[in-house]
Amino acid sequence: MTFEELKPKVTDILTNTDTLRDEKLKQVCHLLKDNIDYYDWVGFYFKNGDKEELILGPFAGEPTDHTVIPFGKGICGQVAVSNKNFVVPDVATQDNYISCNINVKSEIVVPLFVDGENVGQIDIDSNIKDAFSDLDEHFLEFVNTEVAKLF
Repeated sequence: MTFEELKPKVTDILTNTDTLRDEKLKQVCHLLKDNIDYYDWVGFYFKNGDKEELILGPFAGEPTDHTVIPFGKGICGQVAVSNKNFVVPDVATQDNYISCNINVKSEIVVPLFVDGENVGQIDIDSNIKDAFSDLDEHFLEFVNTEVAKLF
């Protein structure tokens, strides 16, 4: 399924008034993981109140031990500080990388802004090197813009 075909499905999930926010996010994670063959793990991390750490939210894929990530640590923690997308074509080249699964070869993390504040991010792992392109970035920015409307 193409990103353009997925966009209305994402919007439909997120605008369903009969579903709670975390369930909507979980459904979005599963939609992306199940329909984009190189998305092997899809999840959201959110800022933990006033603490400088991220807490794992809804996700699709193998469970991870990394349920709390300090700001600055790993790719997700770096995005929490930089407020910028981070595409990692080969995780083996990153000194500040937290391995969630030995099969992961590349990662993309896109921050989620609500009223100009970085409140979290969407994190995608792929078992293929150099899996992500500008198209992935733009699509995930769209997803996060839609998710931000839930806050």
